[in-house]
Amino acid sequence: MSALVGPLVKGADEVSTVVAGLSSALARSLVKVTVLCLVLAGAVAVTGWRPFGNDRAGLVAAPQVNLEHLPASTTHARIKAAPRLVTGRQARAGQVVHPIRTVAVFARPGKRPFAKVRPRTLSQTWLPVVARRPGWVRVLLPSRPNASAGWIWARDLDTRRSPYAARVHLGSRTLDLLYDGRKVGSWSVAVGAPATPTPTGLTFVHALIADPGQSYSPFLLPLGTHSDTLDTYGGGPGTVAFHTWPDPSVFGQAVSHGCIRVPSDALSRLTNLPLGTQVSIDNR
Repeated sequence: MSALVGPLVKGADEVSTVVAGLSSALARSLVKVTVLCLVLAGAVAVTGWRPFGNDRAGLVAAPQVNLEHLPASTTHARIKAAPRLVTGRQARAGQVVHPIRTVAVFARPGKRPFAKVRPRTLSQTWLPVVARRPGWVRVLLPSRPNASAGWIWARDLDTRRSPYAARVHLGSRTLDLLYDGRKVGSWSVAVGAPATPTPTGLTFVHALIADPGQSYSPFLLPLGTHSDTLDTYGGGPGTVAFHTWPDPSVFGQAVSHGCIRVPSDALSRLTNLPLGTQVSIDNR
């Protein structure tokens, strides 16, 4: 018996030593994990950090929509079902988004699709963000009625930021250009005549184009808004635009068909604005 008991007792001692070592290592690991959890909890409490970002877009399922029968939101379109953004605020710097594929536009996040937006319209499509919800952004649209807005799934978008904003004041007939809220330019401009007024509201720079069919301006900057009195003009859909004018005596006057005529140095500055930059037009 003694020949067997001795080795067995020695083996038990060795097992106990091993188990004790494993328990100590496990305890140390649990302490490290606990400390890490406490650190992460503190970071969330102090900074508001979230592992999926503020909008948690990665957790929102893509809505399944048949795009075929949805009307495309373009400067030529009139989409009666489009909700309108009611706001009196002035243009400001902010995010602009570009659809990387044709996407549906919803009246509410994920509900009631009423239009679609393509990656290109007059030029590459960039739209200003005016509101956010988890996984979604609300943007202004280039179609009629003016101030049309809708929600787009954020995962289908390329996002950037425009530090610029342009503010047109019809009463004083002036244009102010801002960079991160600081005025960096101001010009006297021509605005719509009483019979064809420039529409007020919040809109955006929709495109930058060179039109060989006219000689009064080297470039046109169509906005995402349209004349309230003209359904068409010059073969187009009555889109309001920034452009220059060869006769400087018009600046400071209400003489246009709704467009905003600007001096050539102002146009040079405006052509550098990122597409989607916010533009506000008011009666001040």
